[in-house]
Amino acid sequence: MSDIPKNPFVLVDGSSYLFRAYYAPPHLTNSAGEATGAIYGVVNMLKSLLNQYEPSHMAVVFDAKGKTFRNDMYAEYKANRPPMPDDLRTQIAPLHEIIKAMGLPLVVIDNVEADDVIGTLAQYATSQGLHTLISTSDKDMAQLVNDSVTLINTLDNRVSTPETVEERFGVRPAQIIDYLALMGDSSDNIPGMPGVGEKTAQSILQGMGSIDAMLANPEKITELSFRGAKSMPAKIAEHKDILLLSRELATIKLDVDLPMNLEAFERKSPDVDTLIELYKKCEFRRWLGELLEEGGTSAAEVKTTDPEQEEAPTAELASFDHDNYEVVTTEEALQRWITQLEQAECYALDTETTSLNYMEAELVGMSFASVPGEACYIPLAHQDLSGPSQLPRDQVLQALKPLLEDTAKKKVGQNLKYDLHVLGNYGIQLKGILNDTMLASYVLNSVSSRHDMDTLSLQYLGHKTISYESLAGKGAKQKTFDQIPIAEAAPYAAEDADITLRLHQAIWPKVCDIAGLKSVLTELELPLLPILGGMERRGVLINADRLSKQSQEIAKELSEIEKDAFEIAGAPFNLNSPKQLQTILFEQLGLPIKKKTPKGAPSTAEDVLQELALDYPLPELILRHRGLAKLKSTYTDKLPRMINAETGRIHTSYHQAVTATGRLSSTEPNLQNIPIRNEAGRRVRQAFVAPPGYKVVAIDYSQIELRIMAHLSRSEGLLQAFARGRDIHRATASEVFGVSLDAVTSEQRRSAKAVNFGLIYGMSAFGLAKQLNVGQKEAQRYMDIYFERFPGVQDYMDRTREQAASQGYVETIYGRRLYLPEINARNVPRRKAAERAAINAPMQGSAADIIKRAMLKVEDWLATTPNEGEVYMTMQVHDELVFEIREDCLDTHVAELVRVMESAAELDVPLIAEAGVGDNWDEAH
Repeated sequence: MSDIPKNPFVLVDGSSYLFRAYYAPPHLTNSAGEATGAIYGVVNMLKSLLNQYEPSHMAVVFDAKGKTFRNDMYAEYKANRPPMPDDLRTQIAPLHEIIKAMGLPLVVIDNVEADDVIGTLAQYATSQGLHTLISTSDKDMAQLVNDSVTLINTLDNRVSTPETVEERFGVRPAQIIDYLALMGDSSDNIPGMPGVGEKTAQSILQGMGSIDAMLANPEKITELSFRGAKSMPAKIAEHKDILLLSRELATIKLDVDLPMNLEAFERKSPDVDTLIELYKKCEFRRWLGELLEEGGTSAAEVKTTDPEQEEAPTAELASFDHDNYEVVTTEEALQRWITQLEQAECYALDTETTSLNYMEAELVGMSFASVPGEACYIPLAHQDLSGPSQLPRDQVLQALKPLLEDTAKKKVGQNLKYDLHVLGNYGIQLKGILNDTMLASYVLNSVSSRHDMDTLSLQYLGHKTISYESLAGKGAKQKTFDQIPIAEAAPYAAEDADITLRLHQAIWPKVCDIAGLKSVLTELELPLLPILGGMERRGVLINADRLSKQSQEIAKELSEIEKDAFEIAGAPFNLNSPKQLQTILFEQLGLPIKKKTPKGAPSTAEDVLQELALDYPLPELILRHRGLAKLKSTYTDKLPRMINAETGRIHTSYHQAVTATGRLSSTEPNLQNIPIRNEAGRRVRQAFVAPPGYKVVAIDYSQIELRIMAHLSRSEGLLQAFARGRDIHRATASEVFGVSLDAVTSEQRRSAKAVNFGLIYGMSAFGLAKQLNVGQKEAQRYMDIYFERFPGVQDYMDRTREQAASQGYVETIYGRRLYLPEINARNVPRRKAAERAAINAPMQGSAADIIKRAMLKVEDWLATTPNEGEVYMTMQVHDELVFEIREDCLDTHVAELVRVMESAAELDVPLIAEAGVGDNWDEAH
């Protein structure tokens, strides 16, 4: 900033930082359930400030606990402030530790507020000829501004100088104390002069100069031209004591007893090892990785936390010495490693390839480890002419194939489904999978972190892995692995196997200690790996011409929508620009502002536009445009380009370790988000077709989450309705509206459906009212009647909330745990969101488990039933499995598959699977 001299004396209002960070996203917690979001926010702001100004001297100042001298002056000072939330209070001590470990002077003075410490230090710095930069968002600090003291608000980078203070407040910095005293301050409970607001305070000070001048000659105020000037002398006489008290309360103290020497405020070198410990506990992995990369404590010295608040067993692991990694380039070395792996209890493996696309990836090398700290890399297809000679790939794979396909030889890996594909490209079926560390981490705690190797290495081993970018570069010029010299590639590749083995040893015992989690991992997630791999490799057939035609039609419709929108707006504009939309919707057209962004601008988020679209045409056009544009870019344009040249099909990737509840997700393409409720989305599904001689068969579970709700809640009414095969929404409507089943109207059924699904997702009466477009009292009445008729549901919800609050997690029917870090948060909206998740997660998670169990049962049925070329499982989307079945086998196989899927779970209500058949996915749905 041009107004700030180089190397200023920086004073940070730590308390201001703390509260701002607490209420701003992200609301982080570590895997032990401890709040860390405020710590992260404050440290992030400090890092930014340090990078920008590089001060040699500074102080981070916080308010002390308890009352201050101002409370002695005025007992009501700050009396209206709520107590500090517990989940913020617990973050203060670790934050202070981190600040000190960063080498930053920390100042907390008893009985004095941070403002007074900052004011005293700023005055001292001025006396020493230093320019002071105060980082705060507190307007009271403006009284400190002068030619030697500048404020900066890091929220918007606004700098306050004597000139800008006067522009902003209408008074000079020297008048700010009187300005605050006249107006009062509701946040600090400073009373001020009754009836005096911002404009009046400005007028008084601009005309009189100060409170002292006003008190000396109160009659002169009547000459000023502001409303109420005539009555001001009497007011002054009546409230003089309150005014003087307010001025004293608003005055920042400049003579706090402090160590007044610059050496006390010198920045010191960071205590890296302590920072590593603290970042590890908070699970600030990016910062931890940066420190470890720069050179810090070894993995064996770093502690960790997990959902059970236990330490990861890293102390016994060997150090990460790459000298113990071997490059295998001779037949003798290869055979020695094969023998070692055959004799090992289990071993880790990893593949290096030319592409992340499993259909195109060519094998460049393989790495193995059976003992922590020892690993090998077998280069197979590097373009490195100056490096060592490489064994022929076919020869190595032929030697490894018996070992890799031996079910008795146990293997561990990280994201093994990819390795399954790569080896499958060379005719090798990887068998004997003991563990996938990505899936083990996910099952242990799906919400604690990402589950990639780099993140897990930091979390469990305290080790920063060699990054791929450090070898291959970034962006368009990034090398493929075969272009990397063997000498550089080998430590990276061998480390992957070594890390994977260590992660297995760290995470596997934790999962096995909890019976339910062990069964989820070993009986569900791991057996699913080859099934998902087979579906991915089979792929899905699509009609590219149909999609191209739809793209052209959507382009035409988008153009027409734009014309209509421009006509309403009165001029062309960018429909995708939030800023332009804000101007047009709320300034030009004067539409009501429903919600604001964190920076105070009118929101144009989808939920806002949906509400506005009920009454205004332009928001409705914008929503249609957004939906069609996304459909075009994501599907109708993109899918034809994704067709594999060899197979003529598209090949998605299913992910088991992404969603919190256990549901599968998919990418490239994302099959889960193709719209089904509008015609354009259904037309995309029509492009998913069956090959000649086959039909698309879609089998999905009927109302599975409601059935799980009935099972979990043991609600007699729900159990009976499902047992009798009734339409559950009609049955609910009958109970809620007090009419017979035959008398239920379509509108009543729709309302009952909203109630049923609303309860599953923990919806409040406010949310239900919004969805049904009825009053909140009416919505509450529906819910009250529902709970009267189905008391088991209310009991289940209450019981689940209590269990979640006491143990920090909920479970699915099959023992999958879903941790809820904010279930006891003092912040009400965040706690309520966690409670809603607690109610929904067992149902959604159980549904996810059931569809996975169904896939396993279908695979078993396929393996034991003669059906060569007759049935292929091609997709899994939500509660649905999609198949290609030969036309002449439809009757037999569809009935059997329905039976198999219905046998995937034993609930207290019937589990119903419904099949649809067609030439394309939409027809079959």
